[in-house]
Parts: sequence; structure tokens; C-alpha cells
Amino acid sequence: MKFALSGRPLLAITMSAAVLAGCVSSAAVVPTPRTQTATPRPAVLPRPAGSVTVPIGQPVRSTMPRPAGPLDPGFRRPPAGLSERIHFLWRAFPGKTGIAVQRIDGEWALAERGGDLFPQQSVSKFWVALTALDAVDQGRLRLDQQVRIGPEDLTLFYQPLAARVRAQGSVTMTVRSLIETAITQSDNTANDSLLRTIGGPGAVRAYLSKKDLGAIRFGPGERLLQSGIAGMSWQQSYSVGRNFEAARSALSPATRRAAMDNYLANPIDGASPTAIASALARLARGTLLSPESTEYLLDVMSRTKSGPRRLKAGLPPGWKFLHKTGTGQNLGGMTAGYNDIGIATAPDGTRYAIVVMLGTTTSPIPARMALMQAVSSAVAEFHGR
Repeated sequence: MKFALSGRPLLAITMSAAVLAGCVSSAAVVPTPRTQTATPRPAVLPRPAGSVTVPIGQPVRSTMPRPAGPLDPGFRRPPAGLSERIHFLWRAFPGKTGIAVQRIDGEWALAERGGDLFPQQSVSKFWVALTALDAVDQGRLRLDQQVRIGPEDLTLFYQPLAARVRAQGSVTMTVRSLIETAITQSDNTANDSLLRTIGGPGAVRAYLSKKDLGAIRFGPGERLLQSGIAGMSWQQSYSVGRNFEAARSALSPATRRAAMDNYLANPIDGASPTAIASALARLARGTLLSPESTEYLLDVMSRTKSGPRRLKAGLPPGWKFLHKTGTGQNLGGMTAGYNDIGIATAPDGTRYAIVVMLGTTTSPIPARMALMQAVSSAVAEFHGR
């Protein structure tokens, strides 16, 4: 799904005390495996009366060159105040929310509900691309390998590729083109075709296990995942037009609610914000893929078109951001998964993995994007302190 807002990025979140009363208040600060020293747990802020406005402020820009490595004061521990800011943003937002921030070129990480499993939705396309490129590195796949896509391979929801397939009968694309289309356009047919080419969900799960990526699940593919969330069994006719939406609308509310509740209670594609942030850091450090494949995937992610008003919009000029978004189905005004994960690079080259996952939320889309912008803006604001 794509959304656009006019004007400058939202740099504050305002919510009533009635909304705050329904929020989860547990928090955790998670050290990376490279350090045994945990950042102190931020104090729980008192709930103010009336409304709450969270100011973000302007990023601090140092005019002095930053020391490299352990001499950098921000290398071993988060900047003073960042944990408290992230905690306040997390606590103020309604619904199940997970946030993780990790300094890639450093030794610290912090998180709120960082170990919980959240629905990934299209964030899972990131693992398909990693698995494909690992196969390339191992010599089992070529980027120029041709893949045929016919009507029997079409999926549902966002799939611009489907129009070409229907117009031409079938199309042939390279593995490279499938990766590009799946990541930059979040095309479901391109992703499922790439998934089929690399050996299916089992191949992705094997890669996640081989690299010991932690609390990350991979689902059965877009068609089975989305039909299961809706309480249906997949039929290929659902890939045509709005047949899926029509069949879903014909279900009883009880059937849909039961299927959605089952998915949210134990998401088959669930992943923890901390595990995702760690994987992003490992990719950026070059420990998941070959140097060539690492550079290629980071470049592809820098051209992602979805979610321009999510995390990316909270960063000031001079920062770079590469990412992957994910958005789930809606039921009764509630969205099952509204996510953005990515790598932010400061003008001085310091890199941060940032993950925001909304497992269940009824907040309007502008408020969801405002939260994400506030998180990335906070990382930029406290950078260099």
C-alpha cells in the first residue's frame, strides 16, 4: 500500500490520556552479543493529564570530526536520552508496538518489546532476497538465470507484474529482475516467483537457520499466507481482479475474526524487532553475503519505493536510508502488521539499524507514519551526543 502526505514530516505525536490508558508499559533494553553490559532500564514516565505531545526537535550536528571505533563515546552505549525518548514514543502509541535500534558500527542495541513476534507481511521479502543471493554466492543460482511467470503463478494484492502476464500470456524475467521488483516495488508475484525458483519456503528457513538469525519465522508464501489470514483456502481464481476480496467479503464476521485472531496470536511469519535489527546489522557488516552480493542488496534496498512517509521521512537532509516495508490486512479498522525496517546512515558514515513494527493497531495511517518518523528522527537527533 502506498500513501502520500503533503508538507513537512510529522515531528510530534499527540494522543489523549484515554488512548494511553490502553498501552502496554513493559520495556526492555537489549545488548548485542558483543557486549555483556546492559543499558539501564529507562524510568517509566508518569501519565500526564489531558493530551501528550512528544517533541522531536532538531538533529544535533557536530562541527568536530567524530573519533572512530571504541574511542567514540557512542560506540559502547546509546547516547544519553535516546532510550528514554524511544520508551516514551513506544509507551504513548496504542496497540502492540515493537521498536529496535542498533548501532551497526558499535556495541549497543535498545528495544521495546524487542523479543516479541510481530507479523512481518512484506518485510519477509527481505529474507527471500537474502536466500537467493546466498544461492548465487554458493554457485547454485545465477543472477541472469531466466524464470518464466505464467497465469498460474499470479498471487494477490499488490502485483503490477500481473498486468504484463495477462497481456502477454507469460513473461520471462531474470533472477536479478525478480529481486529488484520484489524489493523496490514489493510485487507479490515477483517475490513468490523468486521464492519458487530458490526452492520454496524450506530454502528460506534453511538459510535463516544456517545463519543463526534468531527469532524469525518464514511463512508459506503470499497466497497461502494471505488466504489463511482471511480464513480461506487458496484458489488460483483469487488471483484475478478482485476475486479474493469478493470471496473474503462473503465470509461471516465470526470466521474472519477467528482466523485473524489465530494469526495474531501466533503469526506464522512472525519475527522479533531485535532479531531483524541484528540481521540488518550483520548484512551491513558483510557477514551474511559475499561483498558483491552485500553491495548489490543494499543498493536495491536504497531504491525501495514503498513507505516514503514511514521511517525515511523522519531523517534530516544528509542522511541516507535503505529499507523494506510490510503492511497486513485490515479487519474492522485494525491492521495486522504495519512495519518498516531499514538502515540509516548519518553524514559522518555512522550506521543504525532501525525497526518499527505495529502488530495490531487501529490508529489512523498518518499517526502510524508519525510514530515511525518520530523514532528515526530521535536517532538522528541524539546522534553525536
